[in-house]
Amino acid sequence: MLTLNLVPSSNVTLSKPKRHQYSINALHRPQNQGNSLFPRGLFNNKHESLAISNLSRIYGYPFGFSAKPSSQIHDTSGKISSFDARGEHPSGGGANPRYWVAKAVDFEGESEVSKPNKTLQLGIVFGMWYFQNIVFNIFNKKVLNLFPFPWLLASFQLFVGSVWMFVLWSFKLQQCPKISKPFIVALLGPALFHTIGHISACVSFSKVAVSFTHVIKSSEPVFSVIFSTILGDNTYPLSVWLSILPIVLGCSLAAVTEVSFNPQGLWGALISNVGFVLRNIYSKRSLESFKEVNGLNLYGWISIISLLYLFPVAIFVEGAQWVEGYHRAIQAVGKPTTFYIWVMLSGVFYHLYNQSSYQALDDISPLTFSVGNTMKRVVVIVATVLVFRNPVKPLNALGSAIAIFGTFLYSQATSKKSPKKIEGEKSS
Repeated sequence: MLTLNLVPSSNVTLSKPKRHQYSINALHRPQNQGNSLFPRGLFNNKHESLAISNLSRIYGYPFGFSAKPSSQIHDTSGKISSFDARGEHPSGGGANPRYWVAKAVDFEGESEVSKPNKTLQLGIVFGMWYFQNIVFNIFNKKVLNLFPFPWLLASFQLFVGSVWMFVLWSFKLQQCPKISKPFIVALLGPALFHTIGHISACVSFSKVAVSFTHVIKSSEPVFSVIFSTILGDNTYPLSVWLSILPIVLGCSLAAVTEVSFNPQGLWGALISNVGFVLRNIYSKRSLESFKEVNGLNLYGWISIISLLYLFPVAIFVEGAQWVEGYHRAIQAVGKPTTFYIWVMLSGVFYHLYNQSSYQALDDISPLTFSVGNTMKRVVVIVATVLVFRNPVKPLNALGSAIAIFGTFLYSQATSKKSPKKIEGEKSS
């Protein structure tokens, strides 16, 4: 275990037991924490250790390697806000005063090295987040076009995420949290709302164009402000309330001009917003006593419990049609392996894009995340329109643009309201 010895009028030093074993995660460190994770003498050059640490952090994200080693002193002050009602997407980080102690130590020449590395890291993180999200949306829709059974597909995606987390925990690529009965009980409510949000989005994807679903889902801040105010979880200034008006206007215009409009698709996207907002709110309340569980582990266990919720209901709702639907899908696609690959990609990339956002958001400011999340929707909408060649009317495009711009205004208003890190969307 690495220990931090703070002595007045002395620099921060490190010590370690003689038999300490360094895991793969020991190369990862939180941003701006300096070289406090490395024992004295492990690297002789400060620039070399910084570069290696940054490189390992960048390429750890897509595969779930923990950005916080199990042996380090890490943040336990903000984890219960992993699903924040103010934001659209979850994050596992929070402000930690202990980080700022290490941050105050100035290493000569670090600023020259860290700035370009930070820019490169930010580009790779956002690139992976966008890429994984686009791949998921494309193959999710391809599968639903052939096999229109969203309940089974949504269950499979949660199953893949559950297996993925078990693999990370088994090989110690991610530290497994301590599981207790109170912890599982605290997760039951958030996992239920997560299940509602996920299956409703899948139903929407199966009924309408992907672009339309994402336009409607950009209205999540509207539900967040309303439900947070009603439940007494948060209060918002006038600027925030004004910022959601363009979202309502844009979504309404996009809905009435949508070529692929379907009532079930519209209601699925709206219910998905409600589910994720309530998940955000009740996660903060029920997980107050489990601050030591980081965002990625929290998301992993919510996925597991959500699978247990969803699959039995999926069997009841559409189980009798699966066999016949499977044969029709195989006949339509021609090659069974093609269909299997599409299904697998939808499951893997569903988990990966959520996982990447949880891990990556530990390193970026609320404003950077908000802008990035807004642009993510734009990128996904444009990509899916190009791939599926969905017809878009001018008024529909205008409504989508207004809704997205309203989301951006909301992010600006909430970032001014509170300087704390956004830790709540999924952006689902």
